[in-house]
Amino acid sequence: MTTPASIDSPPSAQTTEGDRGDPVIQFSVFVENRLGRLSDLIRLLNGHDVHVMAITILDTTDSALIRIVVDDPDLTRSILRRHGFAFTECVVLVVEIDTEARLKGILYALLIAEVNIHYLYSFISRPREKSALVISLEDVETASQSLAAHQFRVLRQNDISR
Repeated sequence: MTTPASIDSPPSAQTTEGDRGDPVIQFSVFVENRLGRLSDLIRLLNGHDVHVMAITILDTTDSALIRIVVDDPDLTRSILRRHGFAFTECVVLVVEIDTEARLKGILYALLIAEVNIHYLYSFISRPREKSALVISLEDVETASQSLAAHQFRVLRQNDISR
């Protein structure tokens, strides 16, 4: 059963290189916490030439929440619906990072903007050979503006698509 997908409105903030496309979408996929379920999901996506760029998993005794950022959100949405995966989707911020000092700078820029971070995790695949962080936060637009003002590169979907 698929739950209704809700997408936050895309941020209107300019990135360091201007508006370069759609915001990055994160899928939160709800699955039974049983052996092989993650493998099934990844194999299904890879079988349709969808690449998981970032992933994090939260589990409980009975279920798991798999959060993923992919290179093709439209195809992913279709695959998840067709194969009966329950999921939601939301806009997340993706920021390039290259050193621990830059992580400190990102956190400082968000603190100055008074934007609360819900969670963050790193990319598996590195766009432009640089590391990147996925950040879920309460105000994507304000965060984007603050990070751009502090010279951080906020990535858009076409920056991470293959």
